Amino acid sequence: MGKLDGRVFVISGAARGQGAEEARLFVSEGAKVVLGDVLVEQGERVAAGLGGDVACCVRLDVREEADWQAAARVAVERFGKVGGLVNNAGILRFNALADTPVAEFREVVDVNQTGCFLGMKTLAPYIERAGGGTIVNTSSYAGLTGMTFLTAYAASKAAVVGMTRVAALELAGRGVRVNAVCPGAIDTPMTNPAAAADAGLPLGDEGARDAAGADPAAMDAFYAKLVPQGRMGRPEEVARLVLFLSCADSSYVTGQPFVVDGGWLAGVSVV
Repeated sequence: MGKLDGRVFVISGAARGQGAEEARLFVSEGAKVVLGDVLVEQGERVAAGLGGDVACCVRLDVREEADWQAAARVAVERFGKVGGLVNNAGILRFNALADTPVAEFREVVDVNQTGCFLGMKTLAPYIERAGGGTIVNTSSYAGLTGMTFLTAYAASKAAVVGMTRVAALELAGRGVRVNAVCPGAIDTPMTNPAAAADAGLPLGDEGARDAAGADPAAMDAFYAKLVPQGRMGRPEEVARLVLFLSCADSSYVTGQPFVVDGGWLAGVSVV
């Protein structure tokens, strides 16, 4: 028996990183998943590895309401219903406040904040019709505290926490629980650490090596100066928290942000 037997999920940003790990873990726990991403070829490879009877990939630009509606239809056509959502898709841009172009700020907000809103708006009615279920939104360590060079990102991720609380209040009576995960430094392809280092900028949430690859040991050594546990987090560690919030183990939990950051938010160690 799996923790998610009989459940069907839509997971955005599922072609790589945290989203791909969430899809793999959910399938291993008995779920069927629709992987949504603009990186369609990569998403299709992940879905193929999971098996066509339990997974499929759709093109999902989270900024577009029509794409969300199409993803929901595919989930129902392929698997009969939608019982859960993981709003994982996001982008990260580094820039000083006074140097941030308005277009860049709007781009980050459009993906991270509006995309999350559209996912909840579109899929909440489907989840209710399925008899209830869960929504897990991806916020950030940076959405709970300040971090230089991340005005747009921190603002969008703080908004995700706010929307999570409102959605939890509105949807509780409909059998839908809504929570958020707030990752710290997670080893995924979301950012290019070499570019950030060249610019003299700190690395942000969910950031790690790009496709060319940065040495994980070097990245861990960098974060050892910041994170009490002395290393970056791994995508599967975030996925396990998302699983907890998506299954019956968290049946009396809603409206909450959960930090997974190796102790980074706790404070600064002088030891």
